[in-house]
Amino acid sequence: MKKVLCVLPVEQRHKEKLEAAAKDCEFTYVPAKEVTEEQVRSAEIIVGCVPASMINASEKLELLQLNTAGTDPYIVPGVLGKNTVLVNATGAYSKAVAEHALAMYFALHKKLHLYRDAQKKHSWSDFGTVTSITDATVLVVGLGDIGCHFARLCKALGAYVIGVKRRASDKPDCVDELYTFESLNELLPRADLVFSILPGMKSVYHLYNAELFGKMKKSAVFINCGRGGAVDQKALYDALVNGDIAAAGIDVTEPEPLGEDSPLWELDNLLLTPHVSGYYHLPETFERIVNIAADNLYRYTNGKELRNVVDFATGYKK
Repeated sequence: MKKVLCVLPVEQRHKEKLEAAAKDCEFTYVPAKEVTEEQVRSAEIIVGCVPASMINASEKLELLQLNTAGTDPYIVPGVLGKNTVLVNATGAYSKAVAEHALAMYFALHKKLHLYRDAQKKHSWSDFGTVTSITDATVLVVGLGDIGCHFARLCKALGAYVIGVKRRASDKPDCVDELYTFESLNELLPRADLVFSILPGMKSVYHLYNAELFGKMKKSAVFINCGRGGAVDQKALYDALVNGDIAAAGIDVTEPEPLGEDSPLWELDNLLLTPHVSGYYHLPETFERIVNIAADNLYRYTNGKELRNVVDFATGYKK
């Protein structure tokens, strides 16, 4: 009988679903903030994100099912044992994050954030011309589950969508053109909107620097809902102040929370949200996570192929 530790904020109906998927397992439920290292290191299967420091390459841990798509802390050498399989929650966050990013885009393009600020000041102000997503060129950098969902939304609204991904593959229907990262510099000048949904990998740390912002249209909008580390925030600040790009929306920063003294807070052409596009703010997201976890528990305990197995070299699912 395998020991399963679940740190998700599950209700009774969720517990029943998980336990039905792995009938011969012993389940322990502990809130993530209350879990102990002893509980982590005695578990053979863990459902949910426990502190990476508590795992310490546990020899007992066979399967770690994350409740996030990001895997950054868990692919660091020495965290997981060589026999531990890591799976993430790819597929759970596409609707929530993509819609949040699209909402940011519309708010910035229609200057709704400026009108909201004016409303608070009781000011009947006119902020001038706006633009449309119809016939706009959208560049999606990171064409995973979230990126593809965002691309579909944009195409449905009449945009021309270009996708960028790590590896060459057949072009999915959600984009009009597909390239690898080697073409990013040539693609940036074409984009009216750049949507970044990259993970927190060393290979993309501060990818968006002064040089890349300088290649974008002065009328372009930059949206980041991936990881804050992909953006050099000083370069972003300078690009927004100097008019190298028109506006930006960021749901992620470096560090988090963003320091109170950061100059980004004061920019009128920046829309900032505190990493809320994902998590469980859209209740459906949590239901998707439980379903993914239950499916993988069933698969693992029945010797079947798992969903969302993570490649440690990339941090993405294989």
